Amino acid sequence: MGAITLWGRTAGLLMFCCWTATAAAGLFDDEEARKAILDLRQRVDAVRLIAEQGSSRAKETGDENAALRRSLLELQSHIEVLRAETATLRGMNEQLARDLAELQRKQKDITQGVNDRLRQFEPVKVALDGQEFMAEPAEKREFEAALAVFRKGDFAAAQSAYLDFLRRYPQSGYGSAALFWLGNAQYATRDYKEAMINFRSLVAKEPEHPRSPEAVLSIANCQIELKDTRAARKTLEDLIKAYPQSEAAVAAKDRLTRLK
Repeated sequence: MGAITLWGRTAGLLMFCCWTATAAAGLFDDEEARKAILDLRQRVDAVRLIAEQGSSRAKETGDENAALRRSLLELQSHIEVLRAETATLRGMNEQLARDLAELQRKQKDITQGVNDRLRQFEPVKVALDGQEFMAEPAEKREFEAALAVFRKGDFAAAQSAYLDFLRRYPQSGYGSAALFWLGNAQYATRDYKEAMINFRSLVAKEPEHPRSPEAVLSIANCQIELKDTRAARKTLEDLIKAYPQSEAAVAAKDRLTRLK
């Protein structure tokens, strides 16, 4: 629009100049008229050149503006694409974070389960008859199960349970206690000879065991049941000498009085 206006102005100026030149021809001679016309043409050409340059610049400016608009549209399109990709990546990251959290939870559960299962096989500290020792969980369960059978009064089953326990765990910290309760189960079923064997094994194995004085007293009881009074008296006297401060020694003194 600016280029058209400029050219219109240039055409008007050209017409004015031509009219001026015609008027001047009547006032000056031919030579001066020619110079004036040449000068006027040069000015017109200069004006036309300026107009053309202005039109060219306007066109270039328009082209530049159009190119700039296209660039802006392309940039906006790229921005929208990047926004979409960013949103997608954000969604993927959030999903990955959820998946990782779930994986960590499952791994924790698995680790906890493995640890729980391993603890079932790890030795535990046991306190029995005033003594502390380490025992396997299965070992502890089997001993307690045998003792529960004994306490129910099923002495035959208790004997089998303790014999099996001693075969399975020959080095067990429960060994002396198992011999003691095995002997008592055999005494209850009147198997006095076998009972004495196991009571003597306990005393020989651990003479300082808290159950040893009771085991010696039980040996004397077996001897009394077998009508071996002399041997029973000797066992009771040995008990009083070996364990004078024990409750079994007090019972032994009472038994000696009765034997007399």
